[in-house]
Amino acid sequence: MPIDTAPFRVPPAKAVDLGRWPTRVKPLYADKADYQQQLGKHVARLAERQNLLYAHDRYALLLIFQAMDAAGKDGVIKHVMSGVNPQGCQVTSFKHPSAQELDHDFLWRSTQWLPERGRIGIFNRSYYEEVLIVKVHPEVLAGENLPDKTRENSHLWQHRYESINDLEQHLHRNGTRILKFFLHLSKEEQRQRFLARLDDPEKNWKFCMADIQERERWDDYQRAYEEALSATSTAHAPWYVVPADDKQNARLIVSQVIVEALDALDMHYPASTLSAEQLQDVRRRLAK
Repeated sequence: MPIDTAPFRVPPAKAVDLGRWPTRVKPLYADKADYQQQLGKHVARLAERQNLLYAHDRYALLLIFQAMDAAGKDGVIKHVMSGVNPQGCQVTSFKHPSAQELDHDFLWRSTQWLPERGRIGIFNRSYYEEVLIVKVHPEVLAGENLPDKTRENSHLWQHRYESINDLEQHLHRNGTRILKFFLHLSKEEQRQRFLARLDDPEKNWKFCMADIQERERWDDYQRAYEEALSATSTAHAPWYVVPADDKQNARLIVSQVIVEALDALDMHYPASTLSAEQLQDVRRRLAK
């Protein structure tokens, strides 16, 4: 039976209280073999739909992943997209903005990496950082070269939400379908994953002091996420709050959402430019 993804979708204009959204749900798989079988079916279906997406060449798909550190974004992308043709997919990870990027509006650097029609684009973090980390650390605004009246405006964050919604609506009108995933991790599970990184020498590189400093702002980040999810989950660009304490569950939910979205598109393979007679002529020549 397909996974019911509706409980994880944030309805438009709904006030989100993350304390009421689970970080763990009952396993959606019976055992490891069942998990692998389900994910394999999703991956195969996604590969088929990606081929059709490319051939149809009328739509693009943008997948946005946001989460607290150690929530498993990289793992979800790696496993769910494992069957996708690399030529039709690109992953962009957004780090600290460059000097050039800071001299543009906050959406500029992300729009440089939007997927073309026929392709899948994946944002590992995104323009949403501008209403998350920047909101938790308002001192970052000082480096964004904004006019004083803009930076000091009490409606700054609301204006940013509006700009994001306007961009996403514009993209939808022009054929880009957007799916947004917040991997909802518990603070205790993050602690356990951080400790696992420290205990494994091969994973020590994943940890830095900034991770623990950001963890100390956990409540601030939760509020920032709640406000962003509430303001920007729309019918055409929905947010999904994915329980992330169980990595396998998270991957199954995300892959199901993506497959459903691609299945919903009215796509078909283009008709051949050759007539029936020409096709038969080609067949005769190849038979020689």
